[in-house]
Amino acid sequence: MAVTGNGPRAGSGPLAGVRVVELAGIGPGPFAAMLLADLGADVVRVDRPGGGGLAIDPAHDVTNRNKRSVLVDLKSPGGPALVLDLVERADVLIEGFRPGVAERLGVGPADCHARNPQLVYGRMTGWGQEGPLAHTAGHDIAYIAVTGALGMIGAPDGPPAVPANLVGDYAGGSLYLVIGILAALHHARTPGGRGQVVDAAIVDGTAHLTAMIHGMVAAGGWQDRRGANLLDGGCPFYGTYETSDGLYMAVGALEQQFYDTFVELLGIKEQAPARKDLARWGELRETVAARFKSRTRAAWTEVFEGTDACVAPVLSLREAPQHPHLAARATFTDFGGITQPAPAPRFSATPAAVTSGPALPGTGAASVAADWDVPGLTARDGDA
Repeated sequence: MAVTGNGPRAGSGPLAGVRVVELAGIGPGPFAAMLLADLGADVVRVDRPGGGGLAIDPAHDVTNRNKRSVLVDLKSPGGPALVLDLVERADVLIEGFRPGVAERLGVGPADCHARNPQLVYGRMTGWGQEGPLAHTAGHDIAYIAVTGALGMIGAPDGPPAVPANLVGDYAGGSLYLVIGILAALHHARTPGGRGQVVDAAIVDGTAHLTAMIHGMVAAGGWQDRRGANLLDGGCPFYGTYETSDGLYMAVGALEQQFYDTFVELLGIKEQAPARKDLARWGELRETVAARFKSRTRAAWTEVFEGTDACVAPVLSLREAPQHPHLAARATFTDFGGITQPAPAPRFSATPAAVTSGPALPGTGAASVAADWDVPGLTARDGDA
């Protein structure tokens, strides 16, 4: 079983000393809290009795690493008061309820700021705190659908390709929430600064991610349809190609010097049509595809590895940690028997690290009660 990390947080990384209260949820909220924990923040996750998270063994939920967990029933008479006791000693709170729920539970921004005016109150939702859809349910795929991001991804003659929940939940959601929290925390610590609410909506963040593309559309350099542009697979030297063993290579030889190296190493320098002749892009794609089909992924990897052709093998999640470059950088780490991405980015003076495995619900009550001086968080069965 993974290490549960029930003891006091030693604190390492650039956010050492920052205290975060996370009201348990799923998806982008826990991931944002994990990012803060990875960077050294003392994150206390407030779990509800009986669970309610992802349908996986909590011991394997990596998004809860580097945290401690306490059990609080926010619907019980004393539940909100316990959370407010934590809030009084915290720098940040993260919640991912639908708009109005935290207020009804007694832990909304007004309640929290009455106890701690300097608190940064981070709200993680799909639709945001206001707007016609604010109170409706949704998931990553719907949020990226209405922003135009989903419609950009996929082959021109097929449906949009679903990019897991990376673009919406994590890129458009978690990362923007963390950016907002850090900016608000900086403001709260300046002379005259105060706490505030950070409204991080996945639709806002995902739309923001498309800023460059909107500029290209306005300039006439991007067609508003899938598979017809430089970066969406429409370009024959920016895409993926199947190899003889049914695997794939990724090609990103955009600049002329990289393209020259690419066609030379691929062995099509003499027959490849001019790269700038858009009318012959179909012919170029067929030439490239036929050549890649002639060898295995391993063989092509050996050809292109270490060159400036901008070509790489398409690896699976289980294969990725063994890639020589990622292994040399320790991009992945093994902690408590779970192979997982190491904290990112990297810091020269305050390195971050995985110091504890997924926090099991309620197992940190005793240590949090002592460290945060909240005696109401009495140890429960199974506490350590």
